[in-house]
Amino acid sequence: MILTEQGELLYSATRDMAKRLAAATARIRDSEDAVFGELRVTTTTGFGTLWLAPRLTKLYDQFPNLKIDLMLDERIVDLPMREADVAVRMKEPSQADLIRRRLMDVRMRFFASKAYIDRHGMPETSDDLMRHRIVGYSPNANQVSAGQAWLRPFLSADTPSHLTMNNYYGVLQATLHGLGIGALPDYVAAEATELVNVVPSQASGVVPVYLAYPEELRHSKRVAAFRDFILEEIALYRRSLKDREET
Repeated sequence: MILTEQGELLYSATRDMAKRLAAATARIRDSEDAVFGELRVTTTTGFGTLWLAPRLTKLYDQFPNLKIDLMLDERIVDLPMREADVAVRMKEPSQADLIRRRLMDVRMRFFASKAYIDRHGMPETSDDLMRHRIVGYSPNANQVSAGQAWLRPFLSADTPSHLTMNNYYGVLQATLHGLGIGALPDYVAAEATELVNVVPSQASGVVPVYLAYPEELRHSKRVAAFRDFILEEIALYRRSLKDREET
């Protein structure tokens, strides 16, 4: 038993030493002027797959020697211990020694394909929604609490058929193909022009989106390149939403 505890302590110490060595190596690399090398970015599967990844072409066009390791996970990684370099999170980070910036606010809303509406009719009220098949995130999967609390009553309604899953890409595809009314983040549906926002008054609470990275990477050229890129893309995204609302 004593040997097991000693082994665990040795393993933990070795792992922490390896992380600190990686952090020191990264600091040396970050002192260079050029933007090159690996940048580990962590975010949720939904945001990374449906919003961030399609936009990365612009970043690579500007910095062709940059290598992005996009880590898609609902788990909150330890940035100070350098499990990742940069995080885009759906809540304000609570870890100390992080630089953070609020990027935008997201809400969950209901969307349906035009084909679904033609076949099943347009719901006008929340009570109408209760009589439709809802396609949404599984209540048992790790997700932001605002979306989970908002969707729960609709999934609990006395409707014989719903579809839930732990991936917003799947929810989007099922909704596009007319399987039901999808509960999706508005950043997803904003660019899916074939979807219609049904019962617009129905929306979740605000989900803030934050960019965060360790204080020690304040002067990192790789982090600065990614930060400036995502801030520019957020500005373009907001502008496109405003233009759409005005037309």
